[in-house]
Amino acid sequence: MNAIVYHGPQKLSLSPKEIPIPLEHEVLIQVKAAALCHTDLHFQDGTLNLNSTNFTLGHEIAGTITKVGPSVSPQLIGKRVVVYYYVGCGACEWCLKGEEQLCGSLKSEFGFISDGGLAGYLKCPSLNCVSIPDSLSFEQAAPIGCGVTTAVHASKRADMKSTDTVVVYGCNGVGYGLVQLAHNMSCPTIIAVARQEIHRSTALKYGATHVIDGTDSSTVAASIREATGGEGASIIYECVGLRETMDACVGWAGGLGKRGRLVLIGYAAGSENDFRCHPIPLVVYEQSVIGSVGATLDDLKEAVQLVADSKVRTHVDSCIGISEVLGKDGGLARIKTCRCNGKIVVNDFTS
Repeated sequence: MNAIVYHGPQKLSLSPKEIPIPLEHEVLIQVKAAALCHTDLHFQDGTLNLNSTNFTLGHEIAGTITKVGPSVSPQLIGKRVVVYYYVGCGACEWCLKGEEQLCGSLKSEFGFISDGGLAGYLKCPSLNCVSIPDSLSFEQAAPIGCGVTTAVHASKRADMKSTDTVVVYGCNGVGYGLVQLAHNMSCPTIIAVARQEIHRSTALKYGATHVIDGTDSSTVAASIREATGGEGASIIYECVGLRETMDACVGWAGGLGKRGRLVLIGYAAGSENDFRCHPIPLVVYEQSVIGSVGATLDDLKEAVQLVADSKVRTHVDSCIGISEVLGKDGGLARIKTCRCNGKIVVNDFTS
């Protein structure tokens, strides 16, 4: 089978790999769709290096179970599923609480340290599979595995409520999910910040009440203050992770209001993109800075239900073959240069 393989920073290839054999409690999934994520780009450019190499990328995965291990019910064969990409140790405090994304001794993390879904087949524990209804295409379902779950988890980390004024800084993929979750919660003010007009117009379609052009980040804080009557936002989801975008959120004149929660989701390489803020404004305004990573298995189950009920929509830009992921005009290059609106999904693994 063909696979997008990570060999180390800035070393990706389209390479042949053997179809894996499911072990005792595992299943074999024929991948029908796998969405590209900005995280895959981080592996390509060296932002992420988790000291594991020669594995298949891809962690937003949907497909059909075709084989099962000896201890798995054969009734699962033929099931349409999305995949939860963490496999924890099962014994630490985080795993016992169902927070495998915080496990310090992960057995697997598909597409991060072990083989993921940018290939024709993937094996994983049967417990990592969440069924999807026939009403969802595989292309619609694949982005749930990160694009929607990350938004669901971040909204819980923020403790978002119907009275919150919300800013989504960076709208494309996860950002669209956050806008829709805030809209579903009837938040009175939902502000989407994006550089491209198509991203701003899409955010309005999904429930944003205001949009701000983020091309000049030095003007964003004032625009947030204006849209919130001078109060600032009670929640800012920061999905970009650049110094200038984080700077727009905090400080005496930042976009974050009193007792506001800044939820950091995005990140970028280099010390020039360190998060820096003098503590005095944070102290005086009683603000919180919160990190949010990945999601729990329960978050994935909730995300699937939200999409199945049409309460959240995944936004697919285009579908491509696996041979179109790399290269100067490939899927990852299009993500890097913002030449997509929503998710690019691989659904042809033969090309």
